[in-house]
Amino acid sequence: MMYRGFWYAEALERESALSPTLQGTVEADVCIIGGGYLGLWSAIRLKKANPKMNIVIIEQDRCGAGASGRNGGFVNNWWTKYLSLVEICGETEARRICEAADSAIDEMGEFCREHHIDAQFRKDGLLWGASNKRQLDAWLDLTTELEKYNVNPFKILSGEEIRRRSGSPRFLAGVFDPNAATIQPAFLARGLRRVAIELGVTIYEKTPMTKLERSELPIVYTEKGQIVAKKVVVAMNAWGAQFPELRRMIMVMSSDMVATAPAKDHLDAIGFSAGECVMDSRTVLNYWRNTPEGRVVFGKPLGQFAFGGKIGNLYERPSPAAKGVEAEMRSFYPQLADVPVVSSWTGPLDRAMKGLPNFGHLGGHKNIIFGIGFSGNGVGTTVFASRIIKSLVEEANDQWAHCGLVEQKMKLLPPEPFRYIGAHWVRDALVRKESLEDLDRDADFLTNILVSLAPAGYAPKKK
Repeated sequence: MMYRGFWYAEALERESALSPTLQGTVEADVCIIGGGYLGLWSAIRLKKANPKMNIVIIEQDRCGAGASGRNGGFVNNWWTKYLSLVEICGETEARRICEAADSAIDEMGEFCREHHIDAQFRKDGLLWGASNKRQLDAWLDLTTELEKYNVNPFKILSGEEIRRRSGSPRFLAGVFDPNAATIQPAFLARGLRRVAIELGVTIYEKTPMTKLERSELPIVYTEKGQIVAKKVVVAMNAWGAQFPELRRMIMVMSSDMVATAPAKDHLDAIGFSAGECVMDSRTVLNYWRNTPEGRVVFGKPLGQFAFGGKIGNLYERPSPAAKGVEAEMRSFYPQLADVPVVSSWTGPLDRAMKGLPNFGHLGGHKNIIFGIGFSGNGVGTTVFASRIIKSLVEEANDQWAHCGLVEQKMKLLPPEPFRYIGAHWVRDALVRKESLEDLDRDADFLTNILVSLAPAGYAPKKK
């Protein structure tokens, strides 16, 4: 049984429309594999620029049924990734990319208003805090560097202020970024699907790809048909790991979520009534938000890794880590002890070593384009990323086709079984170390060695 938590259930209660499955042979200018955010935004951007372009999307389930419809609903920018971007492509390009990703948040809000998508878009900013003494000033390397270029969006908050705004007594200090938002992710995904169809994009749901033939004109095979396309876009998120060229760029892992029953009066009473994204400063991140009806939705990546990138039905059930995630939530909100958790779910994300995606041509094939590695931060940034996909499809000689994230030399993860075994060791070491830090205690030597192998956190430290 497929299970995606209450986000997607709410979306299907609103509209259960299902596009037909593909049958027979279809020709297209562009075939996009994947009906999530990257595929939908790319189709919409391409179609608006080229109304006569024949664009087809195939989706193995329903549009948004993957990570796009079951994430935490954070619409963040990439200023926290600035130090990693500088390592990849230098200061000038890093700033340009961050500014583009920053602008995508307002672009999403305007798009929802223009197209009457009720995605519960609330631009109330991001609270990023320290929940123990070891996390104090976790943002300092980043903000110091951003200050040099007068682009630092983060405002220092006192412990009293972040406790007041988050409603959590655990925070000691923090910073605030006003340019962040929250959305109901499945509502957004289904809204994008509707707009794409209205623009003339053809969508086939319940149509998984069975094979991609890398001929001069690529052919996408499905169970009952095929698409012959001038260009193919692989926009499959974690499912892109089935391609050997992409597999070692990412680790397929879960993030796990719980949601409480609606308790708006409780949240109003503790001051957690606005729509901020909230998180602490761990690498195994605690992140959460409230909803307009007064739920707390809390996430943490405590769940499962996919061996060899093979997903299957691994993430189609209530979260196996729900008790651990709930325990973390209750440590931040002891005042909500009488508010029950009513739903849990999990979903795959495509975790890259630096937490940033890569774009390019699959195996060097000029007519097959990919984007992968959003690392759980793709809700807002896929809006910007669709500009890159559009330029690569159009073979444009412009700033996005030559963006610093295109054909980058990524640090690859180890082959299996070392990747799978190592991922467990490193993640467990991180959890152990960060649990000790809550007690203001140091981890042992071996734990620290394993932690040093971890991918970049939400905001990597300057080397």
